[in-house]
Amino acid sequence: MMMTIGCFHAHYSNIALTEEALAPYEVELVHYVDPGLDRLKHDDDFSEAVTHEKVSQTLQWIAHCHADAILVTCTLFAAVLEQEAQHVPVPVIGIDDPLLQEIQQNPGEYILAFTNPATIEGTMARVNLALQQDDKDEQRNGIEAVLIPGTFELIMRGDKESYLAAVSTGLQQLAEQYPDSTVVAAQLSMAPAAARVTSDTGMAIYSPLASLAAYLEKKLSLKRC
Repeated sequence: MMMTIGCFHAHYSNIALTEEALAPYEVELVHYVDPGLDRLKHDDDFSEAVTHEKVSQTLQWIAHCHADAILVTCTLFAAVLEQEAQHVPVPVIGIDDPLLQEIQQNPGEYILAFTNPATIEGTMARVNLALQQDDKDEQRNGIEAVLIPGTFELIMRGDKESYLAAVSTGLQQLAEQYPDSTVVAAQLSMAPAAARVTSDTGMAIYSPLASLAAYLEKKLSLKRC
């Protein structure tokens, strides 16, 4: 029987990326796009409680709509999953879950690059929590968050080409600046830019798509077509 995954996005551009990554599998993807929190996050009365309430309501709704699992592709949404996912009756996977696993299994220096400043605090909190829960004894080095400025507004207004070019430039500069670190494109929307830099320069840039399919295949027992 084909598995149905409900995909919770903050922006429509993540739909094609998710579809492409999971195309080899026998899975139905049902997409739910809600840009509201990104639009409200700079309001004076916006708080983390607003995010928790909205994400919780949406996860429950997606689960109610006959989803077998939920993939949350927005790092802003994923930042509250530890508190909200435990109340959902189906598995909930955050887009940065494979990254958290990668950092746990491979200690070292990481540069986490972002374009959306609102996602930095939550993602880094998830990273730090994952490391606190890890009982390995290996010496860990630094994990640093870096914002590529002036880019997020490009994707939010639909200028994908300018966003791709600007993020590619930013990621390449970070790779050159931190040659001994693993540079990570921390948001799903940055994955095409990470792939471009890796293809054009040979400098490996990790992205949420790099291990998403393999992670979901193992986590959800997905079957290939």
